[in-house]
Amino acid sequence: MQKIILNMLPIISSQQLKNLTSENLIILDARVGKDARQKYLDKHIKGAGFIDLDKDLAETGKDAAFGGRHPLPTIDKFGETISHLGISEDAHIVIYDDKNGANAAARAWWMLKSFGLKNVQVLDGGFQEAEKNDLEFSSGEETFKKTEINNRKEWLLPISELEDVENELVNNSATVIDVRDSYRFKGESEPIDLVAGHIPGAINIPFSENLDEYGCFHKPEILREKYLKLLENKPEKLIIHCGSGVTACHTILALNYAGFAIPDLYVGSWSEWSRREGKEVAKEI
Repeated sequence: MQKIILNMLPIISSQQLKNLTSENLIILDARVGKDARQKYLDKHIKGAGFIDLDKDLAETGKDAAFGGRHPLPTIDKFGETISHLGISEDAHIVIYDDKNGANAAARAWWMLKSFGLKNVQVLDGGFQEAEKNDLEFSSGEETFKKTEINNRKEWLLPISELEDVENELVNNSATVIDVRDSYRFKGESEPIDLVAGHIPGAINIPFSENLDEYGCFHKPEILREKYLKLLENKPEKLIIHCGSGVTACHTILALNYAGFAIPDLYVGSWSEWSRREGKEVAKEI
């Protein structure tokens, strides 16, 4: 599938959001965790709708060895989700989480762009930056008028399956980037999945390196210089993965912000590879 370079900057600051006057603005709260919805009800950016990682941005299967812990929902189901959130074809959508955009906000951004919506951005610094910059907040439920949205047949952004990753590595025709923390990549310990380690041949560039000391994205020129240096003399095609295809989207977001073409997302990620029978596991300990 041909790579797509997206035109709208994927990052928006709290101040820029504060100054937006668009009638088509839709804000999404993508915080995660067992108390995420209660946190949303207690306090959220005024007008924001809640989008749930496990229910709306993934469709958990019976066996994570086939699809990982957060496989994509069907595109029809996702279309229904965004329709109930009042999202139209021409909506300007801004998403935030409380992980500096590093968690479900980036996943939602990837899915909305891959669905074919054009005006989608992640709030730089997330919920914390919104509080610092005195955005208007509210509590309780928000209501939305259901919209009619065109049906899609497939996700538009490039996706790699496990077999694709394996073949690209064997042929040395792609660079596979694992964005998990280095201790997980090295195999020192594994707090979530069943096996510690990494896909043999993958390189490690933790997603946290996309952020500055304040939890905001580095400037595009800094990110571009960083990745050009790290990827020098490596295969041009990129496949990005993490534990379950969520924080991988943070690095895809950063790469797009830096002006690179959108790379492949390996949705199943380590949670799939490490569970699939017969797949080799590498460690650096």
